[in-house]
Amino acid sequence: MPSRTLTDEARRTLALFEELTDVAGIDCVIDDEFDRAIVLISPGDMAQAIGPGGENVRAAEEELGRTIKLVEDADTPTDFVANALAPAAVLNVTISENDDTVAYAEVADADVGVAIGEGGRNVEAARTMARRHFGLDDVELA
Repeated sequence: MPSRTLTDEARRTLALFEELTDVAGIDCVIDDEFDRAIVLISPGDMAQAIGPGGENVRAAEEELGRTIKLVEDADTPTDFVANALAPAAVLNVTISENDDTVAYAEVADADVGVAIGEGGRNVEAARTMARRHFGLDDVELA
């Protein structure tokens, strides 16, 4: 299992997120490139983390002064990658283990732009978290 160390800023962010949403975070990565925090939460906690009309996550974003990308945890790398690319409709994820371990995600045609995100932000979050939690070298859209 890959090593996961939280920076001081990630620890503070996770504590504030938990206080404001009543959802226990599993992991947090501060992504300075896209000025956001990527927060990993337990399966089934997404609705509580977001809150009615988005009020919980919005309150956390306002307090932090940066956006929050929520990712729901999963037991397998294929499910994890699909969750990390949400809200894009991921049809299938396959893992190729040749020289590198790469997840290839097949996304509905209408959701390719959502999966990539502005400037590549969504697929980069999937790469970061999949590397951190499953040791994947890359995530690519098939």
